[in-house]
Amino acid sequence: MKFGKIVPTENQEFLLPPTHPLTFKALAQYPVAKLNAYVGAPQWNKNELQGFYPKGTKDELSYYAKHFNSIEFNATFFKTPSKEQVQIWANKTPENFRFCPKITQSISHYSRLLNTDFKVLEFLDAVALFQNKLGCVFLQLNDNFSPNELVKLVDFINKFPKNFPLAVEIRSAQWQENTEAYQKYYNTLVQNQQCNLLVDTPGRQDLLHMQLSNHTAFVRFVATNTTQDYSRLDQWVDRIAEWNKAGLQNLYFFVHQEMQPETPFLAAYFIEKLNKSLQLNITLPQKPLTLF
Repeated sequence: MKFGKIVPTENQEFLLPPTHPLTFKALAQYPVAKLNAYVGAPQWNKNELQGFYPKGTKDELSYYAKHFNSIEFNATFFKTPSKEQVQIWANKTPENFRFCPKITQSISHYSRLLNTDFKVLEFLDAVALFQNKLGCVFLQLNDNFSPNELVKLVDFINKFPKNFPLAVEIRSAQWQENTEAYQKYYNTLVQNQQCNLLVDTPGRQDLLHMQLSNHTAFVRFVATNTTQDYSRLDQWVDRIAEWNKAGLQNLYFFVHQEMQPETPFLAAYFIEKLNKSLQLNITLPQKPLTLF
């Protein structure tokens, strides 16, 4: 993930912004409960997750699912999968595994949410076959999708079937500049009990709005390839614990790392810290444990 990428230095400090007050207002609607936490990588492909698979591994998904309990499923961005393919993927994973499929680009980028009702139903009809292994569907908008298209976005969220959890990622900096449009977008998420996705990428700190809209946090963490990544993950553990005490019930946290061999190491570090902090038992990648 190169979006928002910068070249950091080892002594550079990246601090999480304070939690937005509206987050606590949104979380107050939900009872405090043990956190359902899912952590993973963007893809399971051997070419993308280099160095993770033992030599001779033939079934990458089955192996991946033994070490992680979730996947940020970017493959569905390129086309809607067939129902048969979804069932094959689902059958290769354990009951506690969760897929978080990205909505296809024909909806988000080519059609820009306009006249997409049939495409959305086709997409959801397929991913619904993940059944209880379907985590949170996420919509990533084009970098130039601006507040001028607010009406389309509000309409899309309002019409999105309520039985499918949805997370929305807006990327244009214009949304933070247009506070009125952003507030309308945020209020629409709150009213529909859908998720305001967070991106932690050093070159775009404006995307760390820290403004949750329901009981779910969906975080896309982009590593810097420096030791700063570990202190950044420490901050996330503390922040998630704070949110959990306020009503956060679900977490989807995905580690993006340009140096793919490091991805399992960072994810394992985060999982180990989160398990200890919140007394959880999230699947821990086994191979990287020798580092800690």
